[in-house]
Amino acid sequence: MFDEFAGENFDLLSRDRGSVVAADDGVPLAVREVGPEYAPLTVVFVHGFCNRMTGWHLQRVHLEEVWGPTIRMVFFDLRGHGNSGVPRRETCTIPHLARDIDAVIRALVPEGPIVLVGHSMGGMAVLSYVGRYPDLIGSRVVGVGLIATAAGALGDVGLARTLNTPVVAGFSTAARALPRVVQGGRGASKRVLAPILRSASFGDRRVSPAIVWHSEQMINDTPLKTLVDFLPSFKNHDETAAVPLLEPVPTLVLCGDRDLLTPFRYSKAIAEQLPEAELVRVPGAGHMVHLERASLVSEALDRLVTRSVESLPAPSAWRDAVLLVTEHPWVDTARRRVAAWERVFRQRVSRSPR
Repeated sequence: MFDEFAGENFDLLSRDRGSVVAADDGVPLAVREVGPEYAPLTVVFVHGFCNRMTGWHLQRVHLEEVWGPTIRMVFFDLRGHGNSGVPRRETCTIPHLARDIDAVIRALVPEGPIVLVGHSMGGMAVLSYVGRYPDLIGSRVVGVGLIATAAGALGDVGLARTLNTPVVAGFSTAARALPRVVQGGRGASKRVLAPILRSASFGDRRVSPAIVWHSEQMINDTPLKTLVDFLPSFKNHDETAAVPLLEPVPTLVLCGDRDLLTPFRYSKAIAEQLPEAELVRVPGAGHMVHLERASLVSEALDRLVTRSVESLPAPSAWRDAVLLVTEHPWVDTARRRVAAWERVFRQRVSRSPR
């Protein structure tokens, strides 16, 4: 089988600008940035359960190629995942992830328009953020992408049902009784989680072996403690009230029709409340749709960014604001923003169909 991703460097993000943001409760969050700080638009990516920021690698490559320095991309590892710190059990909830998104934005994107993109649990966290900060929708948050996620509780279906096995339940009990033993738990994660999540990750058996390897590495590197601490959140998660708040901004809702963890009907339910949203059903794809059908997802995100840019004020508005203030510490940065805006609009015009 020919593998187009053989030799792909899935660790490319490790070469990008790195920093650590302290969450409100002190948990260190590992962050990477692509693109200039003065870019007129920032896209913040939030990965899913038992993944890490490198899961967005193929989207990072595509959007950088298409948009160049006219956008900035911010990626971070969720608490308990990747290179971020180990949180207390009681903070392993969707609302706490929303607070982490806010901490990253406050630290790295204190001003300017933002597009939020979340996959799986990351999409749930994005919806929780929207519900927590509704005044930012349309003012700071100008676009949202929800990939393979759900607004309501999963209960006894999808992810909650898939992981509701006697083996996982046994480890959950052990985690509470013997937390130090389960703290690292990476070897156990490989034995317990990989077979369960692998079977639900992809809808097609002909997936690139390199893609499968990368997905399994993310799962294997996730401590079992993270799994058992976050599992109750999926049963309690309910951000349905946040969905209508997205109506003013461009929204992408995308899911594979073979997704066993967050079935397509959950995405359809979100889109039904947002008449202007773009709903994309990916035939034959499973839960890791952004890896399994990377080009399709990247192109959908490209459309989302384009729609978000088109919804913003023309560059002249930025230029006029800069001209009004000639003596101010942020003038040079603002001028660079104006120049970047003009590049974005020129690019948009050149890419528009004649």
